[in-house]
Amino acid sequence: MPAEPSDALVIFGITGDLAFKKVIPALYHLARRGRLDVPVVGVARDGSLDALRQRVVESLAQNAGGTVDSQLREALLSRLSLVEGDYRELDTFRRLRDELGEARRPLHYLAIPPSLFATVVEALEASGGAAGARVVVEKPLGRDLASARSLNAALGRVFRESDLCRIDHCLGKEAVQN
Repeated sequence: MPAEPSDALVIFGITGDLAFKKVIPALYHLARRGRLDVPVVGVARDGSLDALRQRVVESLAQNAGGTVDSQLREALLSRLSLVEGDYRELDTFRRLRDELGEARRPLHYLAIPPSLFATVVEALEASGGAAGARVVVEKPLGRDLASARSLNAALGRVFRESDLCRIDHCLGKEAVQN
């Protein structure tokens, strides 16, 4: 039975380099294919929604791989919201839960250093934000075998394996081509 689709996308580290170079252009290309129909909530240590929107415009201009359709860009910008806060403070995650509103199956994309993965997933659990959610983590998953095992254990305490995607393990060739 196919998994229930996500009803919101949360990007931790939305103002960072990974999001700027890869994630934001990928969102644009999903929108171009008609495959982005959920709210996109960025979480960052600091910034404003206006600054985030400007960063998205700059990212697309530099990294989208061609001419950017202004209507699609504006549609993407209209989906964005921002929660500003420290990943180590539970209040950040409570405000995220409030921002998600009625979303019951959010996808949390961790475009942050692996050293923050456990902190974020534990705060998601403590705030009630992990219930019904999925999480995507980027590699590298740790600095060595011991740290990778520790991160996997922390992720596994909060998320079921079926709700956890390690970016290099859950995307098959078919997903990349779609």
